[in-house]
Amino acid sequence: MIYKVLPLFLLSLMSFESVPVIKENIKESTIEKNIITDPKLLAEKAKAEFEVKCKSFYESLSTENYSLPQFESFSRAFEGYEQLKLQGKIENEVLTIVDFSLSSSEERMWVIDMTTKQVLLQTLVAHGRNSGNDMASSFSNKAESYQSSLGFYLTGEVYQGKHGMSLRLDGQEYGINDNARDRAVVIHGADYVSESFVKTNGRLGRSQGCPAVSYKVHKELIQLIKDKSVLFIYHPSRNYVAKSKLVS
Repeated sequence: MIYKVLPLFLLSLMSFESVPVIKENIKESTIEKNIITDPKLLAEKAKAEFEVKCKSFYESLSTENYSLPQFESFSRAFEGYEQLKLQGKIENEVLTIVDFSLSSSEERMWVIDMTTKQVLLQTLVAHGRNSGNDMASSFSNKAESYQSSLGFYLTGEVYQGKHGMSLRLDGQEYGINDNARDRAVVIHGADYVSESFVKTNGRLGRSQGCPAVSYKVHKELIQLIKDKSVLFIYHPSRNYVAKSKLVS
């Protein structure tokens, strides 16, 4: 009888010993599942991955004779660009960054080919007359404010206006710049945007709210960025970040 009972006893003993192991495996699996699906952890993981992607892209940019925009303005521009691309709104994969945290006497507009990672152009750009003197500090989406509007735009159609060849802009952010077309905020050339004007006056002249550029580059610029490319006008404004749905 012993030879029959003993195997049954050993089998029973092994079964009892395996229970804690099975429970432990289930516990670990549950923890792993919670880690993967926890919204906060997923958001942190996505943010970390985006930062790595953005930094890698920034460091791979080819500038030739140009400088790079500051990383802060680029990272915000890159974030919004990626969202607009996912939404299928971009047809011309060029990103233009205007950094209004810089002096108007500096070349604070960059045009970047996002497919070749090449800085195509860097140039002077004016802000609205009621946005500030040399430094822009006040922004508006209202008609007749003569202030610049921050945020993301898509470039529209080319037309001939009182400033010659000009480019319409469509603001993509409600309450921030969505009145751009109605306000006639466009890219155009201007006599008051030049190095000679800066030397004489210590700053650029100012527009009625348009990101005006030099007549030396306005045609080249418009040809590069027309047909639904992205323009981002940056300033470290907490009010903008709080309202924007394209940057975090």
